[in-house]
Amino acid sequence: MTSTLTRYFLDPTDSVLLIVDAQDRLLQAFSEDSRVKIIKNARILAQSAQIMDVPIIVTEQYPAGLGHTVSELLEVLPAGQKVHEKLDFSCYRSTGFSSILSDFGRKSIILLGVEAHICVLQTAIDLVNAGYLIHVAADAVGSRTNSNCEVGLSMMRDNQTVISSTETIVFQWLKRAGSDAFKKISRLVR
Repeated sequence: MTSTLTRYFLDPTDSVLLIVDAQDRLLQAFSEDSRVKIIKNARILAQSAQIMDVPIIVTEQYPAGLGHTVSELLEVLPAGQKVHEKLDFSCYRSTGFSSILSDFGRKSIILLGVEAHICVLQTAIDLVNAGYLIHVAADAVGSRTNSNCEVGLSMMRDNQTVISSTETIVFQWLKRAGSDAFKKISRLVR
């Protein structure tokens, strides 16, 4: 069992980045400020994950109706990045997802995406119940309304999810300054 303090620290060798439903039609319903913030921080996390050799999983909720992952994010994902299509609100309940995740053999999952009070929340709860340690990048999640986002984050916190931020996550992965990875990631967060 992980101690209370240990669950707050991230190791890139035990992390997976999960990008939940950052899709065109979903994000079009957000305020411009929220949309820009979510995409900016999602890009930083995706690029940092690649620098730190953290695997990335991308999901799309009913892409036939809600469109695909926004192009601003797709352009910074690894070449050939697979996208897991789903109908379940919880990624974990969607067919094949738990196998994809368990194949990485990692226990710390960093969540970002939309909507905070629906798919991100239900995914976080299911992952905690399955024994994973969950960190949510609060500045890279959102809902169409701020109140729904706040409810989602509050419920996740109440369900043993660590509410974090993009910079907190990437600097926990780094652990120290002076490396090539530090220089690359520092440029991303400026």
